[in-house]
Amino acid sequence: MSDAPDDPAIENQTAGTAQPIWADVPLAVAFLTRLPVPARHDAGPGALARAGWAFPLAGLLVGGLGAAVIMATAGTGLHPIAAALLALAVMAVITGALHEDGLADFADGLGVHGRERRLEVMRDSRTGAFGVLALVFATGLKATALASVPGPGSAALALIAAAALSRAVMVPAMAMLAPARADGLSKGAGRPPIWAAGLAVALGLAAFGLLWPLFGGGAIAAAAAGLAAALFMCWAMHAAVGGQTGDTLGAQQQVTELVIYLTVATLEIA
Repeated sequence: MSDAPDDPAIENQTAGTAQPIWADVPLAVAFLTRLPVPARHDAGPGALARAGWAFPLAGLLVGGLGAAVIMATAGTGLHPIAAALLALAVMAVITGALHEDGLADFADGLGVHGRERRLEVMRDSRTGAFGVLALVFATGLKATALASVPGPGSAALALIAAAALSRAVMVPAMAMLAPARADGLSKGAGRPPIWAAGLAVALGLAAFGLLWPLFGGGAIAAAAAGLAAALFMCWAMHAAVGGQTGDTLGAQQQVTELVIYLTVATLEIA
């Protein structure tokens, strides 16, 4: 008789320990946010990488809380840019500014020459001029783009969809690109299996169904723009440091999210 579980489709094998697949969700949320969720952190080597399929679900949670801020401020007379900034601030607090920190570090790394020097600068806890400017421009553009989306409801849905897909694309990047360092967060997390990367992207794209009733085919354009941005960032991180790190993945999330916002801002209600 086989030692395989009765239903292998709902279990992950991690260093001899079987974990139900739904256990990946709190693990993904605990990793990507600071929300107090119960999650096992001793599930074995590669558990976090395999939980990558649930990254877009964590994104839905983060985006949903940000969207709630936009909807709560609708009709109060608050300027849409201020409402967008509040939503972005809430999301940054929820995530501990995890991805924003990655964007700043990667931008600082691009300010110097040489792979090893870039990795050294990215590991420095201090933020330089390039990192500060990257955060200022990214936050300003995101807030302005969200404020340009017609109606708070549309902006809220765009925020949710972007939050899901921008976290989903990190998983195939982890699978395709080798860790740029012999240690660090990315190396410790491991490389996700192909099924986890594919499922993550599928879930991230499915979130754009929220935009279909409003923008029709424009929802496809926004999703495609996000995927293009994610692929560009894969090339950029490989060209800059020869692989991926936690910082480069954070930068990928931020750039993907920004491009989606900018694309949705150009769309008209169907």
